[in-house]
Parts: sequence; C-alpha cells; structure tokens
Amino acid sequence: MYQIGATVLLFQGGCRRRAVPVPARRPPELCDVETKSRWRHGKHGDGDLMARQPSLRRSVPGIWRILRYFWPWVRTERRLIATSMSALLVGVLLRLAEPWPLKFVLDRVIPTQRPDGMNSLPLVDDLSPMMLLTLMAGAVVAVSSLRAVVDYYNRIGFARLAIRVLRQVRNDVYFHVQGLSLAFHSKARTGDLIVRLTRDVSLLRDVTSTALLPMVGSVMILVGMITVMLFLQVELGLLALVTLPAFWLATSRIGRGIHLAARKQRAREGAMAATAAESIGAIREIQALSLEDRFAEDFSSRNQMSQQEDLKASRLSAKLGRTVDALLAVATALVLWYGARLVIGGRLTPGDLIVFLTYLKRAFKPVKDFAKYTARLAKATAAGERVLALLEQERDVRDLPGAVPAARFEGTVRFEDVSFEFTEGQTVLAGVDFEVRPGQLVVLTGPSGGGKSTLVGLLMRLYDPGAGRIVVDGRDIREYTLRSLRPQISVVLQDAVLFATTVSENIAFGTPDATPARIEAAARLANAHPFITDLPQGYETLVGERGATLSRGQRQRISIARAAIRETPLLILDEPTTALDEENERKVAAALRRLAEGRTTFLVTHDLRLAAGADRVLYLDGGRVLEWGSPAALIEAGGRFAELYKLRTNRTEVHGT
Repeated sequence: MYQIGATVLLFQGGCRRRAVPVPARRPPELCDVETKSRWRHGKHGDGDLMARQPSLRRSVPGIWRILRYFWPWVRTERRLIATSMSALLVGVLLRLAEPWPLKFVLDRVIPTQRPDGMNSLPLVDDLSPMMLLTLMAGAVVAVSSLRAVVDYYNRIGFARLAIRVLRQVRNDVYFHVQGLSLAFHSKARTGDLIVRLTRDVSLLRDVTSTALLPMVGSVMILVGMITVMLFLQVELGLLALVTLPAFWLATSRIGRGIHLAARKQRAREGAMAATAAESIGAIREIQALSLEDRFAEDFSSRNQMSQQEDLKASRLSAKLGRTVDALLAVATALVLWYGARLVIGGRLTPGDLIVFLTYLKRAFKPVKDFAKYTARLAKATAAGERVLALLEQERDVRDLPGAVPAARFEGTVRFEDVSFEFTEGQTVLAGVDFEVRPGQLVVLTGPSGGGKSTLVGLLMRLYDPGAGRIVVDGRDIREYTLRSLRPQISVVLQDAVLFATTVSENIAFGTPDATPARIEAAARLANAHPFITDLPQGYETLVGERGATLSRGQRQRISIARAAIRETPLLILDEPTTALDEENERKVAAALRRLAEGRTTFLVTHDLRLAAGADRVLYLDGGRVLEWGSPAALIEAGGRFAELYKLRTNRTEVHGT
C-alpha cells in the first residue's frame, strides 16, 4: 500500500482541490459492509449490514441528506434552477387546463339546451356553438403544444443542472479519495472505490432529473387536481380520495422491500467490481497458478446475487404498479357511478364529470409512477449514501491549522522518539530516534516487517506518527503544508509504477515545467536513454498500463529518471534493485549512485552490498532501532549487521559475483 500511496503523490503535486465539507461525526469505515459483516458472521456474501435498514421511509431523510450535502454545488446554478422550476410550474398549470376545452364542448356545444346548474359565462355564451367548438379545438392543440414546449425546457434544464453538478461532484470525490491516507486505502477495495466514483455518482442523477423532480411535479399536479375536484363538487371529490389510504399502505409495504433490495444490490455490485479489479490486476499470477476457474466462480456467484436482488426489486416494482392499477380502477368506478347519478340529478354537468374522470386518471398517475420512481430513488439513495461515505471520510493526514509552505529544504532530517501503530496494539515503530545530515546516504535494513517502508512513509507524511515527531531543517514536518513538503521528496519504488501514456510523460509526471531537454537529461542519468531511443517512437512511445510493455529493469530506470527530473533535496529508494538480473541491477545501481549525489537519501534494502558506500546504516527489527552508525563502525562492533554483511560478502565471493 505504501507503493500505491507514493504513486498517488505523483498526481497530487499539480492538482488543485476544492474544499469538501467534513461533518463532525465520522461515519462507519467503508469496509463495514464489505469486511466487518463478513468476518463477524463468517460469510462472504455482501449486504448483511444493509438488511438491518428498516423501511422505505428512511429514503426520505437519505434524499434530504444527499441534497443538503450537495447544495454547495447546486446553488451555483441558481439561474438554471429558477428557469427549470418556472417551466415545471407552467407545465403543471397547463396539465390542469387540458380537460377544460372538452368540458366546454360537452356542456355548451353538444347540448341543445343548457344543463341545469351550469353557471353563466357572458363572453362564452355570446359565441355561436360552431365558433366555440372551433376555439376549443384550437385550445386543445395550443395547450398540448405549449405544455410540450415547457416540458422540454423543464427536462433539458434539470438535465443540464444534473450533468453540471455531477461533474463537480465526481471531480471532488476523486480528489478527496486521492487525499485519503494509506490507512484508509489499506482497508478499502479498489474495485468498490471505482464503482463509487463512476456508477454510484452517475446514479445520483436519478435523485434529481429522472426521479425526484418528476415526483415533485407529480405531487404538484396531484394537489392541484384535488383542489379543483373539491371546488367543483365536494362530495365527489372526497369519494375520489377514498382510496388514498390504500395507496399509501401499498406503497409503504411494497416500497420497503424495493428499498432494501436496492441497497443490497448496490453493495453487492461494489463487491463484484472489487473481485474483478483484484483478479484483473493480478492476471499474471492467476494464470500462472491456474486460478481462473476459482476467481470466475467467485465473480459469477457475486454476479448472481446482485442480479437476484435486482430481479427482486423489479418484481416488487411490478407488483406495486399492478396494485395501483387495481386501486385506480376502484376509484374510477366509484366516481363514475356516483358522478353519473349527480349528472342525472342535475347537480353536476357532463363536462364536470369528464373533468373529474380525467383528473382522477391523471392525478393518480403519479401514484402509479411511484412504483417506478421508488425503485430509482432507492437505488440512487443507496448510491448517494455510498458516495457520501467517501466524502465524509476524515483525512488522517492533512494540513494542520497554521501550516506554512516550506522553503527549499537543506536536507537535515531528525526522527525524535517516533512511534507508530496501524491499529491499536499493532506496533510498527517504537521509539525511533536518529539524525541525518544534508547529503548523507542512509541505508535502512533489517528483517522483513521491521518497519523500514513505514519509516520512509512517515517522512513523506503518508501517515502521521502516533508519538514523537519528524523534523526537517529544525521544524516538525506537520507544520508544513503537504503541497510544499511532498514535492521536495523523490521516490523510487521496488515495483516501479508507470502509466498508460508516453515515456516522456511518465518521466515528467510531478514536474509540470519539464522540457524535452530536461527529460532527456534525466533519462541519460538513469541509463534509460539508449533503450528509449530504440523504442518504435522513442520518447513518444506509448507504454501499457503499469508499464506492461517494458521489462522490469526498463521500468525501474524510467522511474529513476522521473525521480531525477524533480531535483528534490530528499530522496527515498525502496528496494530499487530487487528482482533485477545482474546486468539491469548494475545499470540501476549506477544510476542510483548518480541520482543520490548531493541529496539526503534513504535507501531501504536487504542487499547489504549497497550498504558499503553508505554514510550511515540503520538496522531495524520489530520496529526498534537495534544498530545505528557508519558501516565500518557497525562491522567492527560485530552485531547483527556485521553478521549479515559478512554472510552476504562470503556468499558473493563463493559465487564469484
């Protein structure tokens, strides 16, 4: 994970991040659904935690929480919001007006005499039947056409709003995730994070443009139509509303299952993506160990569980739709039966009954659509909560209040009684204390797991120490801003990470002002220029993802060139020659010697031949400094370093290397 964090740093030097609000209460870790539940219950399935969510009613505060959290992004589009809402309101009014031309035709054109109880309208009554018929026919076309226009601007406006906000949200989520510490990334699964950054953020659009806003418009139409029905005839209006409690019970009961299924499905999709990312990232090892069937079975199992939850949500949504259809038929039958009796009794006009029936059908269409919107909102709410869980993750490593930009370092580094734990009780470093002067080369060695990589990670502030402090040029590094600290440290890792772009861009990463001449000079220093010029397009040759089209030695030398072009006062080398053949090891070692000249250098290695030319050797075991001093002094002291050094030297002489 140290390697992953160091790779992320290559991007952070040139990024400007927008501040994302962080609430005071920290939510559960991202691994709760994926890891804690599985270990607690001894299961490998996902969504166990989701099963404890009680009801669909939780979606409402969830949606409100999402909208409130994202309001800083939304409020920048006030003009677009105002225009779209105006179009929505006009569209509601036009939908209320749609059946009225038909009412006038039925009440004032078709009858030979005016129905009893019909109010007099002087301007309308003065028109001939044919003129009124012509005007009402034109009104039908005008109202429908105008409604189509305002609906278009309403949908386009909210779609533009969702797209703009979505872009900003995705950017800020990505930058926020980049800034999270390695302690977070060591727990999170890469595939799940990718799903949250891509598909989950996209599903947030359903909260606005395709579900929430249509529901808002539908509720406004419902309220308006109910008001008009009660105004026309109170008894018939109340009869039309008699089935509303049944609608509410049906949507609450069935919607609860839809919401629960959607939450499980989102969690299982994240787990499925994590499995896919893990297997694809380790495809060489999987093929070498013939593990294709095992990973395919795991992926297929997760895929099946995800699809089962999706199918369950679809079935419940269809069931809700059919239930609404049945209740709507009951309401229509009641209104038709009682309304026809009112017409016969002269208490209601035929046109009024048509308005009632039209309103009834259209007023309860939003309730019918609620089945569709419920599934969308449930999925979007679950996705939004997963995105918020990322944004609400506190940064363990961040600029402290009063942090100042660091001037260019001279290179004095001092660890003062530094201790560190990944988790409580898991001590990685304990009481580490030493000082390095500018330009010195320090070799960090000792058994695997002794804390060497963690120590240099602390220097880069990938983590912060639990106790003690790290001082550079007389000042605690936590008093410097991260943007001024990390660009002054170059890194060469054991597994050199390259990106799917050109060789020149890979070298220039982290150095925005790099020129072709500086890129070539860095490549020459790293012994990389000869093989780069032999590539098909030279420095403009595209390399595969993680540098898969290059050999390990070639990737390592490009990584050295990338460190060289940064010209930083501090240099970290973490097992840079491991797993290289003799020729590549010799070339890389020569490049590293040139790279370390004039820089304060920390070399993490098990190859004690590299320690011979060091100024100081730090021997770590169990997170504690067992030996510290010059190579000659430690050999003379006859301690652990001396034993291992002599053993390595004798072995080298025997093999003639």
